[in-house]
Amino acid sequence: MNRLLRGSFILWIVLRYGLDELVLNSFRKPWLRLIARIVSFGRNLKAPRGQRLREALERLGPIFVKFGQVLSTRRDLLPADVAQELAKLQDRVPPFDSEVAVATIERSFQRPLAQIFTEFERQPVASASIAQVHLAKLKDPQGQLREVAVKVLRPGMLRAIEKDLSLMRMMAGWLESLSADGKRLKPREVVAEFDKYLHDELDLVREAASAAQLRRNMAGLDLVLIPEMFWDFCHSDVIVMERMRGVPISQTARLLEAGVDLKKLARDGVTIFFTQVFRDGFFHADMHPGNIFVSTDAATFGRYISLDFGIVGTLTEFDKEYLAQNFTAFFRRDYKRVAELHIESGWVPPSTRVDELEAAVRAVCEPYFDRPLKEISLGMVLMRLFQTSRRFNVEIQPQLVLLQKTLLNIEGLGRDLDPDLDLWSTAKPFLEKWMADQIGPRKLWEELRNQAPRYAKLLPELPRLLHDYLQQRQGGQQRELASLIAEQRRTNRLLQGLVYSAIGFLLGLLAMQFFIRI
Repeated sequence: MNRLLRGSFILWIVLRYGLDELVLNSFRKPWLRLIARIVSFGRNLKAPRGQRLREALERLGPIFVKFGQVLSTRRDLLPADVAQELAKLQDRVPPFDSEVAVATIERSFQRPLAQIFTEFERQPVASASIAQVHLAKLKDPQGQLREVAVKVLRPGMLRAIEKDLSLMRMMAGWLESLSADGKRLKPREVVAEFDKYLHDELDLVREAASAAQLRRNMAGLDLVLIPEMFWDFCHSDVIVMERMRGVPISQTARLLEAGVDLKKLARDGVTIFFTQVFRDGFFHADMHPGNIFVSTDAATFGRYISLDFGIVGTLTEFDKEYLAQNFTAFFRRDYKRVAELHIESGWVPPSTRVDELEAAVRAVCEPYFDRPLKEISLGMVLMRLFQTSRRFNVEIQPQLVLLQKTLLNIEGLGRDLDPDLDLWSTAKPFLEKWMADQIGPRKLWEELRNQAPRYAKLLPELPRLLHDYLQQRQGGQQRELASLIAEQRRTNRLLQGLVYSAIGFLLGLLAMQFFIRI
């Protein structure tokens, strides 16, 4: 019943804001445009299309807002007016009542607001789908006054998200059972992966921990700033962090006026992304422009500022190595190796012909080499790869969905900063160096150094372990010998029985012959 009500509400929002009319009008067929005029009859659809789409996504809830945030970074796929309107979903979602935010803070820390902060701005500085942010000041344990940002979770988020996830699970089940591609696409596993990330985002302590991990990982790179967390003031509904000052990365005119080198900024963004993915296997997976600023402070001028760590992606060592080998082979245009890697990993059936898959990958990728971002679209590449994957029954990997989403965000940011950026030539040296580090003597030395404490503990025990092993082996051999002897005795008894039976049978025959002659 809940899913039916939610589905009815979504349909009502679609009709209320005329999203059906927007879809039909996007087609060039005259008869479809005629249907669009008919379905819009009697409805007030005078508001601009981008505004209607944005307001509809806001009404539908956090999952739909996040979908709009991803779309807002793809100005190559959307009309400019729609993309500009959807950009408001990044940090300008209508805020909830500040009194509710204050009550949440006081309930979380069991203290009045005045005892926590020396100053607190009740008007939020940013508001997004999951939480909103207020600026404040507090005294740290050393008694110094610190400027901080206070992130407060929106009330009722869990219930709102659960409704949409329940509907998505039902639709995923339909897709898996009714579609020919259902099993290959693994819709239930994709929804389960999405479910995990969304629930993680509702725990702000987990977000603070992710921020701390990224801050440690990026400390030596000198390309990105990540706020410090104040652990005495972190709760599942509220977190307090260092206030960061900078210019939103989407405001390129302000960045140019400040003297920021946008081309270098674009290259640094690629380096940050590949470092987080391939070196650390732990990456910021919500990199829309609302979460990325650029520092204009003299000490850190031109560095990225990352915010909002509710969604982070992780990769296993196997995933990292597999992806790195694929990217490296791709940058070298070694399409045969790309095909072999897909077969070796089990992503395609083992009966797949390497030459056929190689030719298909070449046809998708070759047209996009040596061309700047303004002339290619990663979205179109992924679409063509998806069509190829359908032909060769490539299984979708749910654990890589966040990585694909982040790649689209990165490409959108790079396109805005430097349309002439050659993504391939920028990323290729990094990946080749990473691969060399993975198989070179430096990697071997690091592995030995990491395992040294374990080896140091194991070495003194080696004589005893060897003695125990030999005893067990000797005891095992004795048990095997005893078992063989027992089996041999059973076999001997059986043979003796057969021999005695045969002798008895022969004697019986001779006796019968004797009596017959008599």
